Amino acid sequence: MLTLFNVRNPISMEKLFLYLCMTSTEIFNKQTAAGELENISVSTIEDYISFLEKSNLIYLSSPMMVGKKAALKGKPKIYIADAAIRSAVLMLDDVLSDDSEMGVMTETTVYKHIKSFYQNAPSVQVGYYRKAKENQKEVDVVIELPREKILCEVKYRNNSSVSASDAIIALSKEEGTGVSHSFIITKNLTDYGVTHHGTVAPVLRVPAIAFVYLLGRAEAMGENAKI
Repeated sequence: MLTLFNVRNPISMEKLFLYLCMTSTEIFNKQTAAGELENISVSTIEDYISFLEKSNLIYLSSPMMVGKKAALKGKPKIYIADAAIRSAVLMLDDVLSDDSEMGVMTETTVYKHIKSFYQNAPSVQVGYYRKAKENQKEVDVVIELPREKILCEVKYRNNSSVSASDAIIALSKEEGTGVSHSFIITKNLTDYGVTHHGTVAPVLRVPAIAFVYLLGRAEAMGENAKI
């Protein structure tokens, strides 16, 4: 990779990749990164991000509009392409007992499976939603198909309840958003079914292990047209 992209300072790229591993699943601000990483300019960071993406080491998830709600602009979320790479780089030993780390790993895995599921559908865009002002409520994954949108929120924890004010519920309630289905990705195998929030679009709770298995199975069988 260093040879292919003619990277003259591999140590700087290594520092950036380490920084991305530490902030994976979070919204990325190149100015903030440049301030925290000494002697790396914003333009160099932009180049390195492009190189890492082309090398399939990271995914960039862009902010997307849902209905008439103003969304955060210009700042992507960045995912390390494989959660195991992140764990290895950060030398994380016992992630299975760390709820916070398991949440990051699960969101990364869900995003990766969705991107893979739609990789041969150029008309489909995958990003995220975050309200631009006030409470900045967020939806982890927004899938934009030609005639509809699907929302996915990862709640990989023992208590995965959501309130009526959560973004995924509020957007599923509104008319004219184009949202056809919403999924809350949960931790426990018994935590599944339709939520009861009086939404226009159904909100389904699905255990993470079942969600990624079904996506992978459908993709392997050549059925990657629609969730």
